[in-house]
Amino acid sequence: MTRADIPLGMRLKQQNGWNQLEADWQRLLALEPDGCFVAEADGVGVGTAGACIFGPIAWIAMVLVDAERRKHGIGTALMKHTLAYVDGRDVRSVRLDATPLGQPIYEKLGFVAEYTLARFEGMLPAAPSATPTEPVAPADVAELIALDRRVTATDRGKQIERLYAEQPDGARLIRRDGRVSGFVLARPGARAWQIGPCLADARAGPLLLADVWRRFAGQTVFLDVPLSNRPAVDFAQSMGLRVQRHLLRMGRGEPVLEHLDELWTSSGPEKG
Repeated sequence: MTRADIPLGMRLKQQNGWNQLEADWQRLLALEPDGCFVAEADGVGVGTAGACIFGPIAWIAMVLVDAERRKHGIGTALMKHTLAYVDGRDVRSVRLDATPLGQPIYEKLGFVAEYTLARFEGMLPAAPSATPTEPVAPADVAELIALDRRVTATDRGKQIERLYAEQPDGARLIRRDGRVSGFVLARPGARAWQIGPCLADARAGPLLLADVWRRFAGQTVFLDVPLSNRPAVDFAQSMGLRVQRHLLRMGRGEPVLEHLDELWTSSGPEKG
């Protein structure tokens, strides 16, 4: 896949009603330029898939097939090609967020269910009050990356840096006793603002989500929340959001042990 294929990606994501903008495809290519692929039939692009490698852990996303070409093995072929790419790079774990449409394909390729996320969606009403967060400065990004690495057990530094560089005004943090105890990032989408990742301890998580509520009041948002983080689920419901759909986090290979009690919203299906 190259930048010339982004219109194909945008067409396929529109078929599926996904939220991505061209910036999301550009980010996919920037983070792993050799790991993004297009399937063609009769010289026409009919599918996409992208991988991103974070040391020993790889993430697969944007597996899309033209609606008129489904059930012909294109999705499976794309996945096998992408898996061959990551398997050749000393990866111990491969992960993805599956839609119900993709889940059967992934299961046949050795992926197993880990946990479920609920996508909460809605237009935020007026927020009840302000919260004690602060903007993220460039000098803070290293602390955000360290917190993200501890919670997700994955070194996603290049992704955090990219997301922050794209939308620095969407980032907020909470600092306690001289250290960052939580942060949240946000980025625009075709249908809604994607809120995430939001990683925080039990005290900082509700404050960061309350800050999101205040800053994005009157706008439509998506929050992908692990169902096992009950306080995060309860807070999303208190914001007046409803569950649009569920995503199944799946893995292949060595399990990755995240701290789900500190994962308030994921980055979205693109990178977990």
